[in-house]
Amino acid sequence: MKTIKLFIIGLLFFAASSTQAQVSVNVNIGTPNVNVNIGTPPVWGPVGYSNVEYYYLPDIEVYYDIRASQYIYFGNGNWVRTRQLPNRCRNYNLYNGYKVVLTDYHGNRPYSYFNNHKVKYYKGYKGKYQKNRGDYNEHRDYDDHDYDDHDHDHHDKHEGKGNNGKGHGNGKH
Repeated sequence: MKTIKLFIIGLLFFAASSTQAQVSVNVNIGTPNVNVNIGTPPVWGPVGYSNVEYYYLPDIEVYYDIRASQYIYFGNGNWVRTRQLPNRCRNYNLYNGYKVVLTDYHGNRPYSYFNNHKVKYYKGYKGKYQKNRGDYNEHRDYDDHDYDDHDHDHHDKHEGKGNNGKGHGNGKH
């Protein structure tokens, strides 16, 4: 009987120590590290910035967290994180809007500098030219007439007459 009790106590001790080790391992998973691979930037993000964590979108005063694939905006008296733009921005074109790449911030609250960002990168701010990581036409899921008009103008200038202003040309490229 004593042997069984010792066996059970040993088994409980072993289970407790392995449980503790598992908790310890889980706690360490996901701990921020400078060398950790940053999340994949969105296709509407600018080319050339693979090790950044945040964009600031000055036209709509919203941050984008690349690691978490979340938008961060001020609403109802708090900073909110969501996977979708707020309703007030539902018609905003992420491909055409300027993205300020926050290369010098590495933390969890880029909005702690919002007052500075809002002044320095005002609505309508345009810095140097940005090329998106993906093509707008491949990923668009709604009509954007301003973009279409621009696209047609581009084709009209390069494809000659006879296309009825539709930008379709004669099918040769």
